[in-house]
Amino acid sequence: MVHRVVLSRQDGLEVAVLTYGATLQSLVPARRDGAGRSVILGFGSIDGYTRTTHHYLGATVGRYANRIADGRLVIDGTTHGLSRNEGAHHLHGGHVGFDRKVWEIRRSGCEGAPSLALGYHSLDGEEGYPGAVDVEVEFTLVCANTLRIRYRASTDRRTVVNLTNHAFFNLGGEGSRDILDHELTIDADYYTPIDEDLIPTGAIASVEGTPFDFRGPTLIGERIGGSFDQLRLAGGYDHNYVLRQSGEQLRRAALLAHRGTATSVEIWTSEPGLQLYTGNRFDGTLRGAGGAAYGSHAGVALETQHFPDSPSNPQFPATDLSPGETYSSITELIFSGHPHGVGR
Repeated sequence: MVHRVVLSRQDGLEVAVLTYGATLQSLVPARRDGAGRSVILGFGSIDGYTRTTHHYLGATVGRYANRIADGRLVIDGTTHGLSRNEGAHHLHGGHVGFDRKVWEIRRSGCEGAPSLALGYHSLDGEEGYPGAVDVEVEFTLVCANTLRIRYRASTDRRTVVNLTNHAFFNLGGEGSRDILDHELTIDADYYTPIDEDLIPTGAIASVEGTPFDFRGPTLIGERIGGSFDQLRLAGGYDHNYVLRQSGEQLRRAALLAHRGTATSVEIWTSEPGLQLYTGNRFDGTLRGAGGAAYGSHAGVALETQHFPDSPSNPQFPATDLSPGETYSSITELIFSGHPHGVGR
């Protein structure tokens, strides 16, 4: 059975989470007038999620978020064939990844702060991955305008783990136009270029002098339609950014702002990468909770994670997890311009 759990704070955020896919269904920031719309894309019923297999709206994705080339994973000299659900390649955990599993409610309550912990046990061999993995994701409203997402995982056999949430933001409100008028800042000097199959080439390239330079506030739509080869390959942005190193547990990854509603979200994370995806594959066939069709660029995903295809690129940060170790990752979403440190 699928459950829907609502977390809320008085005069603050309201978040709805589905146990199907550990999915963020809606996220409504506090508004001065007490009204507001969800600022992430989502469906109004469970049918929308079960019938859709390739957009991952708000879902927790894994066992490996993003792509693994040729569905090929080599660990300790042994090759494991992963399911291939994007042509010849493996994407977001395969045909039936974590986004299509019903998670169990492990903890919920409001003591200290409203929170919900969901768990899932992934069996050895699931989608081709070695080792059984126990994974938990916890959603917490740590203060009025901050949502913290914490991931933990353990395994009984050496494997790889890379988890993220695949929310698509539209700060104008779910179902409003597109995100091309959103201002985006990404705290990264480098990104990882891709080939024609959207697989990283292995290079780490400077954003200097390219449409990938978001080091200062820049409209998403300002350069998205240019002739730059990397934009052409993806039909927009679908690229991993190499976040700047930080001595703190969390580093700022990005700031997304919408002048029309005076709404912003600042993203802090313990992860080394951020995938920018501008909803290039939305084609108007999906309709969200409010009935609006999701056309091209209806939302923007800012996925905190390790790099795509890290198992094939030893120069990328490693994603290996061994018995006795704990995978741990934190991402915080701070809404409406609240400064770093609120709720931490």
